[in-house]
Amino acid sequence: MTLDDTALTALRTASAGEVLLPADPGFGQARADAIWNGNIGHRPAAIVRPTSNEQVAAALAAARSAGLPITVRGGGHGVAGKAVADGALMIDLSRFAGVRVDRDARRAHVGGGAAWAALDAATAEHGLAVTGGTISHTGVAGLTLGGGLGWLMPRAGLSCDNLLGATLVTADGRTVEVSEQTHPDLLWGLRGAGTNFGVVTELVLGLHEATPMVNLGLFFWPAAEAGAPLAFARDHLYDLDPQLGALIAGISAPPEPFVPAELHGAPGFGVIVVGWGEAAEHAAAVAPLRARRPAFELVTPIPYVALQQMLDATSPWGVHAYDKSLNLDDLPDAAIEILADRLPRKRSPLSLIPLFPLRGRVREIADDATAYGPSRSRRWTVSFEGVAMDEAGLAGERQWSRDLWTALRPYATDDGAYANLDSDADAARVQVTFGEEKYRRLAALKATWDPEHVFGSGAEIGAGPAAAGIPAPRGSAEAATPEPAG
Repeated sequence: MTLDDTALTALRTASAGEVLLPADPGFGQARADAIWNGNIGHRPAAIVRPTSNEQVAAALAAARSAGLPITVRGGGHGVAGKAVADGALMIDLSRFAGVRVDRDARRAHVGGGAAWAALDAATAEHGLAVTGGTISHTGVAGLTLGGGLGWLMPRAGLSCDNLLGATLVTADGRTVEVSEQTHPDLLWGLRGAGTNFGVVTELVLGLHEATPMVNLGLFFWPAAEAGAPLAFARDHLYDLDPQLGALIAGISAPPEPFVPAELHGAPGFGVIVVGWGEAAEHAAAVAPLRARRPAFELVTPIPYVALQQMLDATSPWGVHAYDKSLNLDDLPDAAIEILADRLPRKRSPLSLIPLFPLRGRVREIADDATAYGPSRSRRWTVSFEGVAMDEAGLAGERQWSRDLWTALRPYATDDGAYANLDSDADAARVQVTFGEEKYRRLAALKATWDPEHVFGSGAEIGAGPAAAGIPAPRGSAEAATPEPAG
């Protein structure tokens, strides 16, 4: 879709902010900067970079008047690339990148276009932090609105669990302040399905005490030797104090000084344990892992902001990526054998398998307390990330990812995904991810806040329960008048 002269004039005169069209000199760079996944080749009809809620509203009005689809770019790191679409108007929130920390209230006010690197740096100055992923150039808004896994989740919950409020521009141009006191149902929906209801230009996040320095322990075993250590780590990580963060990752050993030269690039599994307490406490927690004779280890104090950047090299901007995910109730020995057997089949050193243990605070929060999709009874979120430097290389990694997903699928309760780490979760998988009751509630919220389905990036909620094949609640508006599919 392209803009005709009338629509273009309307957009440029709408006070919608900076407007870039495909013929403009800065369009190509703005398009490249807008999306992390280089495999996404979509080209929008126009890119708008607003600097105020009023300009966001003006951009929405102009696009809807012209009949243009709308996408929203927060941090641009979504693997599925839904921040940009062919022929759409992309609202680029990169000018909403500010971070303000209220130390006394332990809150951070974060712009919808800010990245975790900026938030981590701002909160670390005050000895505070909030759960925030493992790649520092990920957008705060996208990660939080879709869930948010990270090092701090055993003690602080998911990123979305710490969302206390938000500023939202709706499809009809209203600016809405969302909190537990105002629109609590909408806040519930933003905590896990938040890309469905409007343009989130600011988030308010609750913060937790966290020393700026942490203790890191990383232990690596080559894939052929990883079976027994992984079986041990599977149980050991759940015995750890929830003050400790943990992750298992199937990776290629990096070419770092602490890695023996003969292991550079070797596929294997790293078990990582992070602590905010005393070094002696951390040493005691990782001692059983050291006793499993890893091929190499790295045990050291490290700034928390550096920990957040430690895996950035696995996800450089512009890399080509594909991802699928599963949520597991357990990680049986047979599943570990499959992981150890199939990890070496990847060809790209960037492809990886992160396994997130869902421990502590994550599991203490009731399933219905937030819109976050997978049941909190699940013990593991596993992601199969095919990553390559170009499109040709990605073809094989994509197949590796899909094959591995298929091999592990028998050990999952259902096809539910973790929305932030899944390239092709279709409508059926989205419904399974949220479950019938939660999906019904989200569909009702969608009908209230975005009845014409202007917003559809991320884990999109259908037009209503009827559209999803779910009977509408008795007496509901959807039962009488189904919303259009949009």
